[in-house]
Amino acid sequence: MASEPGNEAVKTEELAELLRAIRERVAARYPDGNGAVAEPVADLAPLARARDAAEAKMAAIGSVNPRRPGALNSLIQAVKRAIARGLGWFVRDQVVFNRDVLACVEAAIEALNALNCSLVSVSRRLSVAARTAEDLKDISSHWITWRSEWEHKLATNEVQFLRAVADLQTAFQHRTTLMETNFRENVKAQHADYLGALERAALEMQKTLAADFARVSTEFQALIHTELRLIRQRFSSLAPQAPPLVPVEAATAETVPGLDYARFAERFRGSEEFVKAGQRFYVPYFAACQEVLDIGCGRGEFLELMREAGVSARGIDLSRESVALCRSKGLEAEEADLFAYLAKLPDASFDGIFCAQVVEHLPPVQLPEMIRLAAEKLWSGGVLVIETPNPECLAIFATHFYLDPTHRRPVPHALLAFYMEECGIGGIEIQRRSPAVETMPALAPLPQDFRDAFFGGLDYAIVGKKILVSGSRIQQTTRADT
Repeated sequence: MASEPGNEAVKTEELAELLRAIRERVAARYPDGNGAVAEPVADLAPLARARDAAEAKMAAIGSVNPRRPGALNSLIQAVKRAIARGLGWFVRDQVVFNRDVLACVEAAIEALNALNCSLVSVSRRLSVAARTAEDLKDISSHWITWRSEWEHKLATNEVQFLRAVADLQTAFQHRTTLMETNFRENVKAQHADYLGALERAALEMQKTLAADFARVSTEFQALIHTELRLIRQRFSSLAPQAPPLVPVEAATAETVPGLDYARFAERFRGSEEFVKAGQRFYVPYFAACQEVLDIGCGRGEFLELMREAGVSARGIDLSRESVALCRSKGLEAEEADLFAYLAKLPDASFDGIFCAQVVEHLPPVQLPEMIRLAAEKLWSGGVLVIETPNPECLAIFATHFYLDPTHRRPVPHALLAFYMEECGIGGIEIQRRSPAVETMPALAPLPQDFRDAFFGGLDYAIVGKKILVSGSRIQQTTRADT
């Protein structure tokens, strides 16, 4: 008996449902689509087979089993269908229940399938996490080594960096110190140069001022000297003529017959070295001179000092023995009286005259003539130095002055200064020499001012320079003109 069209439709629907179920089961078992299960999941195939069997039984409710064709069978089939249709109202609820149960089973299968998919996804993620963990474990195992090496390299680099910074700081500090030292040295050198230049400029200014002052003073003294001479000459022309002066005798000093002058000088004046050391003080006054005369040269101590200074000098003395001693030393000396010797010389013959321990031997009336002659024989600007015992020092009369029997009278420096000014000698200065306290320690307890006033230098030296006097008989030419 041929199958009915309704049964064919039911079978087609069942087949499509079966294919769908198969796809779902395959998708559930192989969710990654490559036929390999990443992780084992719940097997839903038995549940799907039970569902399919239940669906088949449910589909068979109300149907008649097919039989072989024939009248009897057709009658039987008709009866069965009539009975099935008659019982349809009775089993309708059971069929609905069965369908609902199958729908519930279908929903459970879908839920389980979704769960399997979730589990597979979780499993996949866990696999990825496991692989990541393995990688992280490998990285962690290497990370310890890497970190130790990195820390070692970091420490090494840090040490090298700190050393480099320390070296740079040391070099910078050294350079800074060098720069500061150089700066200080340059500033110090510049300051020293500045002070030196300032000192030199101040010294030059002082020298210029001193030279100008000396020039003005010399001109002023020359002017005063000239005016005074003119006044004297005017008054002398008005006054009655005085009798002519008797010329001064040529003798300068008394002599003691039979006196061993060398032994006398050695004992009471001192050794040549002692006298020479004392007269070295006068060398700077004659350093710029070209021709010097030593009046009363004695043993030649001052002539030797001039020779050492490279200055041409000659001396005169009344003692033949002293002159012979000077010549034995290779010095230029001559036995002569100072008045006769100076009188025969042309004017302006010397630019320096030195006279030590002589004027106290002269008669007081001859002293002005001696100063006049010395002034005439000097160039303009020439130096005249006279040394003699100092009458201001009371100790000189108790010790040295009267030891020499040829001493006449001590000459105060004020009197000598007056004579020199009268003869055109200016710029006069007094130098007290040989302090008495050095040879007489008993004077040390005295008060300083009292000792200086009454027991000062045993000797004094008076220093002056020839000034140019116009309109007078002692006018001299300058060194350049000479």
